[in-house]
Amino acid sequence: SETGFLCTRLDLNSEICLPLPPKCWDQRLNVLLSSPQFPPAYAGISEVNQPAELMPQFSTIEYMIQRGARSPLIFLYVVDTCLEEDDLQALKESLQMSLSLLPPDALVGLITFGRMVQVHELSCEGISKSYVFRGTKDLTAKQIQEMLGLTKSAMPVQQARPAQPQEQPFVSSRFLQPIHKIDMNLTDLLGELQRDPWPVTQGKRPLRSTGVALSIAVGLLEGTFPNTGARIMLFTGGPPTQGPGMVVGDELKTPIRSWHDIEKDNARFMKKATKHYEMLANRTATNGHCIDIYACALDQTGLLEMKCCPNLTGGHMVMGDSFNTSLFKQTFQRIFSKDFNGDFRMAFGATLDVKTSRELKIAGAIGPCVSLNVKGPCVSENELGVGGTSQWKICGLDPSSTLGIYFEVVNQHNAPVPQGSRGAIQFVTQYQHSSTQKRIRVTTIARNWADAQSQLRHIEAAFDQEAAAVLMARLGVFRAESEEGPDVLRWLDRQLIRLCQKFGQYNKEDPTSFRLSDSFSLYPQFMFHLRRSPFLQVFNNSPDESSYYRHHFARQDLTQSLIMIQPILYSYSFHGPPEPVLLDSSSILADRILLMDTFFQIVIYLGETIAQWRKAGYQDMPEYENFKHLLQAPLDDAQEILQARFPMPRYINTEHGGSQARFLLSKVNPSQTHNNLYAWGQETGAPILTDDVSLQVFMDHLKKLAVSSAS
Repeated sequence: SETGFLCTRLDLNSEICLPLPPKCWDQRLNVLLSSPQFPPAYAGISEVNQPAELMPQFSTIEYMIQRGARSPLIFLYVVDTCLEEDDLQALKESLQMSLSLLPPDALVGLITFGRMVQVHELSCEGISKSYVFRGTKDLTAKQIQEMLGLTKSAMPVQQARPAQPQEQPFVSSRFLQPIHKIDMNLTDLLGELQRDPWPVTQGKRPLRSTGVALSIAVGLLEGTFPNTGARIMLFTGGPPTQGPGMVVGDELKTPIRSWHDIEKDNARFMKKATKHYEMLANRTATNGHCIDIYACALDQTGLLEMKCCPNLTGGHMVMGDSFNTSLFKQTFQRIFSKDFNGDFRMAFGATLDVKTSRELKIAGAIGPCVSLNVKGPCVSENELGVGGTSQWKICGLDPSSTLGIYFEVVNQHNAPVPQGSRGAIQFVTQYQHSSTQKRIRVTTIARNWADAQSQLRHIEAAFDQEAAAVLMARLGVFRAESEEGPDVLRWLDRQLIRLCQKFGQYNKEDPTSFRLSDSFSLYPQFMFHLRRSPFLQVFNNSPDESSYYRHHFARQDLTQSLIMIQPILYSYSFHGPPEPVLLDSSSILADRILLMDTFFQIVIYLGETIAQWRKAGYQDMPEYENFKHLLQAPLDDAQEILQARFPMPRYINTEHGGSQARFLLSKVNPSQTHNNLYAWGQETGAPILTDDVSLQVFMDHLKKLAVSSAS
């Protein structure tokens, strides 16, 4: 409830001492709280009558704010009409489906684009009206608002009097109407959408004005609902080919830029287009709106240039081959999934405020956020990620949204931290819930300090190697956006060597003596797989694919991020129940079925013998019922993953010698290759045709560098 309160810019937490005198010292955050004024609900606070905030088991408290005007849910569809007929029809059906999932008072708008951009005026009069804009000319926000007749914000003006807790209808504009008023008309309007009428000659691409359409969408929301949670949903089936934001010309003989072109500085439109979309992303974030991009095409669609729009605003990025696939349809439907209260699993317009005790400074954050440029004594001069601030804006949130926050210990050398004291961090997140209610979530954590020299084993025992691997990976991927790939790999290698030198047990110049404790033993292999991942290796991936992979890695939680770094491999056989096995070529055996989860793909691989038995039809014979069950088991497990994952992963069913077996072979550790296939004592398994080093070679080299005096 709204009885929660802020106390000298710090939220009440379990480290505050009781009973409370006129001035109280917050032991967790080492800050003096001056004469806190408690709300009436806290009048009886005492040692034996404590609110939830003061109970140690409740490290996170969420407050629901009842006062103030509520904001509506706003969805603005921006639809590409330069699609093939079946693709456009499938997209229209998905959009019509989404209307049935929206709450009655949600505001909806529609913009369509091809060679021209049309802003549709929605009304219940049964007459279709639209404003048409040239797709080659960019317009300022003021020009857009004047042309559309948006002279003032559609949000109600706040009165300078105590707010009354009463439900008021949301104010709308001609272009954003409540779904309960225009449901039938908008459904009919979507159903009547036609392909872009401008002819496309042979050897040409359609003229697609994505940059102008997105600019108009941003300007429309700026003029109607500034500083209010809203979602721009862009659906595109190809690259922008004209106007501001174009990424390739309309001549098909001129291919869209590749990584090779970018490295050779031969991407003609990239810098200018990126600048255009970055400007739009920053304007959108300033107003608290988020941008989703749903790009479905067989070729690239310009995600590299447009990635800043979802990255900076917390929007979704979905990439597929067609709007007429289950991958897109089910992914899009899951955006509107609801929790047990019937509310969407999304939030808007969040701000994250981080407070620390005096021994810590905030270096930065990596995730779907932008800086609010709030300086202060707890802000470090050494920036990591989006730094130089203690507050960030996150315009779009969902249950998997995760930020990596980086800190610096500032007084370790000048004034050693007193033993037994505690360092603390408090996270205060204010956001608009999908129920249109304002909420504040407060998380406070405190940890004991340990001396890095005398208490190294305490630090070692408390080390979370999985969290450390993901945080280091985010740093590496963040650097890869602006640095050369080999430089990032060398930086990661240096950090790994330093960690092994600090926490490894070894004799100088003796690699065979090197040991890592259980708290660190998995960390090197995480780094090994990260170095081979599509987040850092762009070979065999288009710039759009790399942008897509990096987008999701920068926002997923720990568990999903680890799956992206080191995929999970399960084995199915007659020898026992399904079991996890090493992500290694030695696990590829003829009498096994493997299921690999990479987050982006679910791969089922049949070993050579299993594939032959299936081809012979043994699963259809009654006496081989157990073989039928063996084939079905990984399919059932894969379906469970497919139903729960967002975005829906690509499903691949392959076998030994199949063309798509490459998805598995490229991920496993190549312990067996064509070079060592017949080595003495070599385990059985599938050899990998690669010159990549194996994990064993990587570890041997790491040990040599860690124990070397010259490193």
